[in-house]
Amino acid sequence: MNFKDIATVSGKPGLYKVLKPSRTGVILESLDAKKGKLVAGMSQRVSILSDISIYTLTEEGAEPLESVMKKIEAEFEGDLGLDSNPDDTELRAFMKHVLPDVDEDRVYTSDIKKLISWYKIIRIQAPEVLQESEESSEETEEKES
Repeated sequence: MNFKDIATVSGKPGLYKVLKPSRTGVILESLDAKKGKLVAGMSQRVSILSDISIYTLTEEGAEPLESVMKKIEAEFEGDLGLDSNPDDTELRAFMKHVLPDVDEDRVYTSDIKKLISWYKIIRIQAPEVLQESEESSEETEEKES
């Protein structure tokens, strides 16, 4: 599984694994213990995680969600060091630590909470997604040679 196989549905909590497209939309399976299935129709907004980015002040203007989550995994390995109910200041400090160039005017506290909850779901249900793939590390080694 990778970030192209995981989706979020507007108005519904949690994350979903994309199973297959149907005539009326797409068939999804929840990434939790229940493994409930859902057919997301055309009226529901489904976003694939590989298409989501976080606003930054860099020239590109955004950082892909996948690279942000991999940075979190590399540095924290599941222990985010946050209270069970962190306040806005603590969440913003966490985000600034993970992504120093974050655009604080355009990234809301609710976005940071969502990032953290998605990270926790992925870490439990699909931890392989957060690991650097062997292909990308091999490509990096070839470029350095």
